[in-house]
Amino acid sequence: MKNLTLFVLIVFFSLLSVNIVSAGVPFNNLEGVGGVAFNPLAYPAGTSFSPEEKKDLGNAAQYFGKPRLGTWYVNLSDVDISWYSVGISETFLDRIELSYGYQNIGQQDAKTHEKHNLGAKLLLVPENFHNLNFVPAISMGGIYKHTDTVIPGSKKEGWDAYLVATKLITQLPIPVLISGGGLFTTSYATGALGYDSNYEPTFFGNVDFVLTDKIIVGAEYKQGAHFDSFKNADYWEAHLAYTPNNHITLIGAYVDAGDHEATGEVGLGDGVVFSIQYAF
Repeated sequence: MKNLTLFVLIVFFSLLSVNIVSAGVPFNNLEGVGGVAFNPLAYPAGTSFSPEEKKDLGNAAQYFGKPRLGTWYVNLSDVDISWYSVGISETFLDRIELSYGYQNIGQQDAKTHEKHNLGAKLLLVPENFHNLNFVPAISMGGIYKHTDTVIPGSKKEGWDAYLVATKLITQLPIPVLISGGGLFTTSYATGALGYDSNYEPTFFGNVDFVLTDKIIVGAEYKQGAHFDSFKNADYWEAHLAYTPNNHITLIGAYVDAGDHEATGEVGLGDGVVFSIQYAF
């Protein structure tokens, strides 16, 4: 755990010397996908090159953008879990996002879990398509997951598939970002404890208020999937994001991952979340 923390800090501070462009949502979520903390957003996570940069870089810059990097730390004190995550994403043709997320989940007096996530997202409908201001961005995506240590009776590999719509409403006194979608999942505790043999549909949603060009406050909800042998609790979190410049976003959040003493479903309690996001 200490080695991973040191690695995250080294990666972050080494990037501070790089000249880059545009922070803000979507972030790399806990699984590396362009979204917030739990949920994906419809927007691809990459940042396009500017016209000047495309001219300097040549034809290749027409096909890919600038990657994004996100690091997370989650402390769920009710169950003594410390959860570290590093994710990176890249977007091609302004429509196809590919991502990777590494998670290290440690619990006191228990073996540390390592989880790997490979994601792909396709933007089906761009926001404001054909200059229609009411049209949200709509994307579909999938995540392949592998966890090295799982609970008895569960699988080490699983898939998620989702459809999500996201819209930035600018006609209000302050801009409001709303997003929601459906998820088909096999995951126990997002995959930290393993995977089921069957898929279950769930719902997720986000809302964010853009108070200034540097401050965003918001919340998100993720419905827990109920399988025959494992019932996930619902998750929700409230966050504050601060963007000091065009490259870095700092996030602090309170998370409720379900009642850890409940007998009908598996919850991980509540805790605090911190994140550093970096936009190239």
